[in-house]
Amino acid sequence: MTTVGIRLVEGLAARGVEVVFGIPGVHTIELYRGLAAAKDKIRHVTPRHEQGAGFMADGYARVSGKPGVAFVITGPGLTNILTAMAQARADSVPMLVISGLGRSDTLGKGLGRLHELPDQGAMVSTLCHSETVTDPKTLGEVLDRAFAAMTSGRPAPAHIQISTNMMGAPCPALAPPGSRGVAVPLPLGRMRSMAAALNNAEQVVILAGGGVRRAEDELRKIAELLDAPVILTANARGAMHGHRLCVPASPSLTAVRNLIAAADQVLAIGTELGPTDYDVYAKGGVPDLSGMIRIDICADQLARHPAKMPIKASAGPMMAALQPMLIRSNREGAARAEAARQAARSELAGLYEPMPAQLDMVEAIRAGTPGAIIVGDSTQPVYAANLYYDHDRPGGWFNAATGYGALGYAPGAAVGASIAAPGVPVICLIGDGGLQFSPGELRTAFDEKLPITYVVWNNAGYREIAEEMKTAKVPITGCDPSPLELESFAAACGLDYACVPQDPDALADILSHPQDGPRLLEIQVR
Repeated sequence: MTTVGIRLVEGLAARGVEVVFGIPGVHTIELYRGLAAAKDKIRHVTPRHEQGAGFMADGYARVSGKPGVAFVITGPGLTNILTAMAQARADSVPMLVISGLGRSDTLGKGLGRLHELPDQGAMVSTLCHSETVTDPKTLGEVLDRAFAAMTSGRPAPAHIQISTNMMGAPCPALAPPGSRGVAVPLPLGRMRSMAAALNNAEQVVILAGGGVRRAEDELRKIAELLDAPVILTANARGAMHGHRLCVPASPSLTAVRNLIAAADQVLAIGTELGPTDYDVYAKGGVPDLSGMIRIDICADQLARHPAKMPIKASAGPMMAALQPMLIRSNREGAARAEAARQAARSELAGLYEPMPAQLDMVEAIRAGTPGAIIVGDSTQPVYAANLYYDHDRPGGWFNAATGYGALGYAPGAAVGASIAAPGVPVICLIGDGGLQFSPGELRTAFDEKLPITYVVWNNAGYREIAEEMKTAKVPITGCDPSPLELESFAAACGLDYACVPQDPDALADILSHPQDGPRLLEIQVR
């Protein structure tokens, strides 16, 4: 008998899924029957916590460009992964979570059954598209709708739940996958007005967010035609590494805001204009952007900020179609970009005296491992680099320190990233506090023999929060959890270990020596 669980896995394979991250349980055994039948098509990776499964799916999706998929059990498995789903929603990451559900004849009755929730689907539906398989004949349609929800318009997570009594029910063969959504049409009439506004401006500035990922060539060509500095938010870093027009700095910095304010035309592409990029210190003073031309895939996002020309379109096709309408010109863009870069970097020490040294360590990682993927957690050097850092790989710098801001994100996300990019060095940059949120995922890296380097910024506590308390004149409380004994911890996880001084040259040197499996480098912060 071919069951719903088996057909589900077949449906995932038919839609290009190659990896599933999950922890099996009694409520998902039938899904694993399907995985066993498809083991030559779909790889299964076992995390140590369902939240880690979600973060792995997130990292995999960001690097591969395909939805990350996770299997979790009913109840606690799903509530554990909700944080990862919320992080994916904040950063527009396609993630499909497939969970179990209690027996259909017991739902909502409060019988105290194992893993019972009042209304599991309703809980998830406040966050993303959520659907229950109620009839085996509709399984293919449910999958089509979930993939459409993840990949049509702004990428997002999605959820499918299946009752335990449904998973083992007979299921007919699924029809071939349906369309994943219709491409957003280009507004050709409005493009002429947009091109005229850009051509007639004397100083254009481009604001580029995560929506420009995988459209880096189009962004560069647009910038060169307009001779316009390109300000990259954290999720866009690496898009124009080393380019004369690149400003790899946060719009929260005064120098970057001055560059925006001096422009007579702002072109915003694929950025939600959120405060963790544009006003991270909550001081106000964001330049008036109401005269901007704004391109975004999401109509809801376009409605949230006034703009002279809000354009609903996918960033890459829109920029490609716009290029022939633009007149190449010299607006001294390189000089404006260089001045902004210098001024922005010089601001860091005034914000926090150790920040330039923290940035030096991130740049040492880039020097020691050219072309690496750096997956960051909420830790001081990541905060510094989100303010100013130019990465050397498109899509190779991402972290959870903006947007939703989930601590403990990086160990799992680094696993997903490494699986999505075999042979590419992956660096997990995390603090000693964040590591204790999800330490078990290092063992997953060991099991999978992944070449991940875990760089642990050990300042023996939550120093960033302690500094905030100090600034606010609040007695520092709860910010000194004892760190792990990292050498012993690395040995327990099966990882090579080295203690590296807070010296950029020393860090770059040790990173330049490749390794076969995962390793842990501890930086004991002065």
